[in-house]
Amino acid sequence: MNYQPSSTRYDGMKYNRVGKSGLKLPAISLGMWHNFGDGFVFNNSREMVRCAFDLGITHFDLANNYGWPGGSSEENLGRIIKLDLASHRDELVISTKAGWDMWPGPYGDEGSKKYLVASLDQSLKRLGLDYVDIYYHHRPDPNTPIEETMGALDLLVRQGKALYVGISSYDARESKAAIDALNKLGTPCLIHQPAYSMLDRTPEEDGLLDLLVDEGVGSIAFFPLAQGLLTNKYLKEIPADSRAGSGNRFLRPEQITDEIINKTRQLSELAASREQSLAQMALAWVLRGNRVTSALVGASRVSQIEENVAALNRLEFTANELKLIDEILQPI
Repeated sequence: MNYQPSSTRYDGMKYNRVGKSGLKLPAISLGMWHNFGDGFVFNNSREMVRCAFDLGITHFDLANNYGWPGGSSEENLGRIIKLDLASHRDELVISTKAGWDMWPGPYGDEGSKKYLVASLDQSLKRLGLDYVDIYYHHRPDPNTPIEETMGALDLLVRQGKALYVGISSYDARESKAAIDALNKLGTPCLIHQPAYSMLDRTPEEDGLLDLLVDEGVGSIAFFPLAQGLLTNKYLKEIPADSRAGSGNRFLRPEQITDEIINKTRQLSELAASREQSLAQMALAWVLRGNRVTSALVGASRVSQIEENVAALNRLEFTANELKLIDEILQPI
């Protein structure tokens, strides 16, 4: 039976304008770093994308090397779009990135024009699309002039292969240089994708969020749940099927310290008083104050997407709640 999206898919979602642009993103976006590659059950990935779209999530975020092997997340989303969402392409915002190692040799990494142009051509083939909506440089490259890297992004917009461009993991100083370079070229920086959560407040501390607001650039926070630390998953122990318990190199058991567990337990109690899960409160916190355009979440099952979107039912915080959160998060 052909998939028919919910007729009420836009009713419960909040859409935020991206900086000074005309584009809007859902307050919750779906990231496809984990659980969408060839090592996972395709039908589960397909059901998660369907669920997300039915809940009003129109933005799906990728990178050239997502999935195992690298590129398989793009291929699988391409299959899902062809099977279920081809007629809804104009309702979707598809983003991808390049900047980490993708293929052997000197031209498959970092920030050269050769790499960025070739990588997007490959991504479009894997996705089965004529263009992506947003193309990011995935990380700063100190060995390539910022003018070359941003010039490649500008070129790809002019070629019609990307509608908008952005940057990811740049600090405030690096971001200012990239934004200025793109402005000179006439292709504004649409959006920045930094790591940002209750447990990683670097974008606040180094002035990045203030810079983006001042420059009219949107922001989408990755790791808003701190790779699962800001969920109920690790409140008691490390589950064997969790990211930390399965040998994942990005979250190791030794990172889950007694201090972290103590903080997350206190935060969980506060979330319960708000009639939210810890994950829902953490997402609401990232979105507070309208400085962050969207929170980028991952998922391994449909129920997690449903829980995350339900965070939008309560985005407001009292001054006392915010004060208590700051006190809980203070270093010991």
